[in-house]
Amino acid sequence: MLALVLAAAAAGSGPAAAGDSASARPVTVGAAGCGDLPAHRAAGPVTFDVTDRSQLFVAVYLTDPGGAKVYAEIPWLVPAATQRLSTTLAAGRYTLRCVFSDGTVRDSRPMALSGRAAGAVAGYRPLPDLAMTAPVTAYRAWLKAALPPLLAASRTLDADVARGDLTAARRDWLPAHLDYERLGAAYNSFGDFDAAIDGTADGLPGGVRDPGWTGFHAVEYGLWHGRPASALRPLTRGLVAEVRRLTADFPSEEVDPGDLPLRAHEILENALQFQLTGAADYGSGTTLATLGANVEGTSEVVSVLAPLIAPRDPALLRAIRSGLAQVTADLRQPHPGATPAGRTTDRNGPADTGSGSEPGSGSLRTLRVEGDLGALLESLSSLPGLLAPRTSA
Repeated sequence: MLALVLAAAAAGSGPAAAGDSASARPVTVGAAGCGDLPAHRAAGPVTFDVTDRSQLFVAVYLTDPGGAKVYAEIPWLVPAATQRLSTTLAAGRYTLRCVFSDGTVRDSRPMALSGRAAGAVAGYRPLPDLAMTAPVTAYRAWLKAALPPLLAASRTLDADVARGDLTAARRDWLPAHLDYERLGAAYNSFGDFDAAIDGTADGLPGGVRDPGWTGFHAVEYGLWHGRPASALRPLTRGLVAEVRRLTADFPSEEVDPGDLPLRAHEILENALQFQLTGAADYGSGTTLATLGANVEGTSEVVSVLAPLIAPRDPALLRAIRSGLAQVTADLRQPHPGATPAGRTTDRNGPADTGSGSEPGSGSLRTLRVEGDLGALLESLSSLPGLLAPRTSA
């Protein structure tokens, strides 16, 4: 299972432990080759203390002789340093592969293991750098298609405020906001646009009354705290302008391929911290709806990454898809009205009690969502390690 493989990688990420050095076989990599493995040994736990005697940085992989699977790794070993590489292997043939920072690749002689071993890792397929191109291209296409509806919904909100219909504005604020929240995986690509469009008042000198606060949450606060249309119109007009600029600028924005697996985890980690607790609620009482949009955004990221996940850890992909479905089902469950979570403070103003559409803090529904979301996050946290590029492994 992947967790065991990553644990093995983590074991190779620090200095060799002194307490059990007697059980570790010293291995030296350098100009002469990628270490000297024993020709034969029993299947089971293996531990190597790998020392870099070259003048270059080196990544060290424990693979099968053809490099089809990686069983443990030291992602980066500096000259003269020693790190531990440890895992549990089934019967078979294995080799060390050293990828030096100048591009040189060297393999050790094969090591043959025989017998039976409990808890042997399954290994995972290395990921070439260019393998992430197709998912990034697909995700960018999805984002590009999602921006025009966001702009249209923002304009609807602005039109409501322009004619002074704040009841309609409160109704139309949520669809527009959810259109943006579904794009959560791209926030690192949006730069300053994200703060202008969806920034909170946290950290601003004036808090919710800071004149520089803009975007959806500033509009939300005003709509649910009695601000007149004349005070809200500059905010909604500015929101439309920022979304229009983002839409025009998006073709020049880049999605870092390494960010995509990380965002699949971070979107919902952020949602757990700010949406489920109600910390990002400025009066509308819609943080669970926002969490639902975040789940949709995560599902899209998983969808484009699925062709890379499936051949490397099909059980992980099944667990993630099941977790996404479970959290979605939790959020759709009917529940009695209650005061929204996180609404006990007034954020420098009297808190509106809202529509009662969110569960109270500590409610059974909230606890169920929190538990299922936590389990999903544990699965999603494996994606960055699984999909890290290992071109020469």
